Amino acid sequence: MSSTIPKQDLPPAGGFQPLRYKRNLPTKGPGGAVIFGACLAVCTFGFWRVGQGNLEKRELQREKAWSRIHLVPALMAENDRDVYRREQAALAREKEIMKDVKDWEAGAKAYHTKRYVPATIAVI
Repeated sequence: MSSTIPKQDLPPAGGFQPLRYKRNLPTKGPGGAVIFGACLAVCTFGFWRVGQGNLEKRELQREKAWSRIHLVPALMAENDRDVYRREQAALAREKEIMKDVKDWEAGAKAYHTKRYVPATIAVI
């Protein structure tokens, strides 16, 4: 029996050529350090602007408060003039309406006290 044994395949002399298994992709865009630095710069600039805005807002609030403080006396004086004008007009109306009533004193106090009691107005 002459058996024909197949011959085994062997590598060529000197071996096979090395396989290229690494990917050779070109880099696209900036690296991670550049992106991190840019984010850090943008955040730093943003926080600086927020701080500047807070300072300006605080200054505007202070200016608003001081302007109100300085306006209060003028507004109170104007209110006092308005109240006086209204009281004089009410006194004139009372004198006109009650001119025929005997022993009527126009503008007499309803309360027997030396303290000032402002007139109350009931709006119905």
